[in-house]
Amino acid sequence: MIGAHHRETLLPGEEHFNCISALHKSMRGSHDNASLYWLGRMLEGGEDPLYVARRLVRFASEDVGLADPLALPQAVSAYQACHFIGMPECECAVYLARAPKSVEVYKAYSNVKASLRTHKGPLPSVPLHLRNASTKLMKELGYAKGYKYNPAFSGPAEQEYLPEELRGVDFFTWTPQL
Repeated sequence: MIGAHHRETLLPGEEHFNCISALHKSMRGSHDNASLYWLGRMLEGGEDPLYVARRLVRFASEDVGLADPLALPQAVSAYQACHFIGMPECECAVYLARAPKSVEVYKAYSNVKASLRTHKGPLPSVPLHLRNASTKLMKELGYAKGYKYNPAFSGPAEQEYLPEELRGVDFFTWTPQL
């Protein structure tokens, strides 16, 4: 633990946010050495290990994403291990710093949220073939009619998954019209 004379001024107010920002940016920059330093500075300064572990989970999800599909389970495991042994975040922070980075899903989901926020009028209906036909009436109304069950095909079955109003929209490349 950092000496008491340093700890008092280590994480008060804005410094708490400055340190977590430095950790995130060091991991984002794939700088494992600096990541470990900022992590240590926070933990040794008395930061709640579960707070840091939650931030590592968020980083794994938002910054590493699909570039390394094992990053999120690694971060979740570190978070869970905090409940058992205290502070396993060091290995996780270095893992995340060394992992390839992708914000593709994070940006695409931001585009989905922007589309929903800026949509004028009622939101489009779920296409009938994507609806669950759990009753006889639903089947009679056309729910699930024409749905192609992908595991029954050798590859992805050609069918529409978005409402008609959104056909052709690719949230991975779409730019919101603000």
